Amino acid sequence: MIAAAVAWEAGRPLVIEEVDVAPPKKMEVRIRIHFTSLFHSDVYFWEANVYYIDERHEEGGVIESVEDGVTALKLGEKVLPLFTGECGECRHCKSSESNLCDLLRINLDRGVMLSDGMPRFSKDGKPIYHFVGTFTFSHYTVVHSGCVAEINLEAPLDKVCVLSCGISTCTKVFILPCSIYIMGAQVAA
Repeated sequence: MIAAAVAWEAGRPLVIEEVDVAPPKKMEVRIRIHFTSLFHSDVYFWEANVYYIDERHEEGGVIESVEDGVTALKLGEKVLPLFTGECGECRHCKSSESNLCDLLRINLDRGVMLSDGMPRFSKDGKPIYHFVGTFTFSHYTVVHSGCVAEINLEAPLDKVCVLSCGISTCTKVFILPCSIYIMGAQVAA
């Protein structure tokens, strides 16, 4: 049993619950979450009738276990779980023009793991679904190994946890338009 914040009903306060976490299965890793943050999309989906889920998807942690098929990640590595991953095998992963993996791209409806179609979290037998492939407002999470980015062991997890979503999103929203504006072009409002 681990502590986790769960949205049992849309728009209602998150509840800290003791939940069960199943062990990882093939191609999955278990991560001890050290830091997590709240992003605007977490609040949006919580208010929009998406429930029975853990709402966070920006986090930083350390690999605690790896299962069969996982070769690129090692115990003790600092990582950022990602809501959109890369299998490394599909046409998009092999392309230099896209990162929209056929297998691990963002899927708001899935809420379960690919290996068996089940979430890894439950409370008294009731499933708790993963939000965008992660479940990170908890002490531990289980994710597909393709949805994990290794980071430098010296990186401070309390600072870099926002890199798993917020920075990449904001880069497209703010930095790219600012760069275009600085180069003399107008930025659309």
